[in-house]
Amino acid sequence: MAETDYYKILGVAKTANSQEIKKAYHKLALKYHPDKNQDDKNAEAKFKQISEAYAVLSDKEKRHQYDTYGSAGFQQRFSQEDIFRNFDLSDILREFGFGQNFGGSGFGRTFTSGGGFSNHMGRNPFEQATGGCGKGGCGGSAHQSRQTQGNDIEYEIQLTLDEIINGCQKTVSINHAGNSDTITVKIPKGMSAGKKIRVPGKGEPSPYGGPRGNLFIKSKPKPHPYFEIEGNDLSTVREIKLTEALLGTKVDISTPSGKDITINIPSGTKHKAKLRLPQLGIPHMNAEGCGDLFVVIHVNSPKELDKKQKKLIEKLAETGL
Repeated sequence: MAETDYYKILGVAKTANSQEIKKAYHKLALKYHPDKNQDDKNAEAKFKQISEAYAVLSDKEKRHQYDTYGSAGFQQRFSQEDIFRNFDLSDILREFGFGQNFGGSGFGRTFTSGGGFSNHMGRNPFEQATGGCGKGGCGGSAHQSRQTQGNDIEYEIQLTLDEIINGCQKTVSINHAGNSDTITVKIPKGMSAGKKIRVPGKGEPSPYGGPRGNLFIKSKPKPHPYFEIEGNDLSTVREIKLTEALLGTKVDISTPSGKDITINIPSGTKHKAKLRLPQLGIPHMNAEGCGDLFVVIHVNSPKELDKKQKKLIEKLAETGL
């Protein structure tokens, strides 16, 4: 999957604040706006690119996700629909003065067909910014309406840890417009919480005779009795005695794949310490490698001591321990 550096696209540092990001987008939007670059496909592609970058970096949560997981991880978690959700391009362009200076001539025409930026309301965010009017007015809007894609559908599916690790096939029934579609979908390895796959043409029908929308299958992992799922990482808890924490010990661990391994607990291990077992977690979706398995150590301190134990602890206390 190609890396997308949104900061580089807008020409800002990773430490840039919201005003700096907005100023950078304003400058680039003025340069690449389609109404200033009629029939220039390169400018059109550049405008889409900077608008996507701004949609991510101007949103606090999306920016946090992008900074946390990087380009590849972000693209696995967010579709184009997710990126532009709650992003009102028309208001932004009006704020920048595009509605007055450029009049919308050709803007909707340029981005309506084949733009690939449909949101869940079934409309292209670039088309919304101009009302879908083509060059010389709205005479082309009827043709554009016929080509409008139907709404996308999102379907959440529960997956066991084994299904997430190994992949599987699932049969789902989608109800829309009074009809029910039964679809068998292939779930790839590594489809952990929130990740999606797209099933083309299985969304809502277009009201104007255009292509159907897409179906997005979203993963919702089922709780596991031994492992907690955190993205592609897993964690499990092991209890040890106080003396084992002080002196060190060995514990047996069953990995998610069913393999039994023995790990060393070093002396002086503290309560809730995490031991990392690399590459024993969930495979990365559509990428090489796996997440990690973390063993969380719980030191079981006794609530009460018998006489013998108390005397021994008192002797230890005398040594300065």
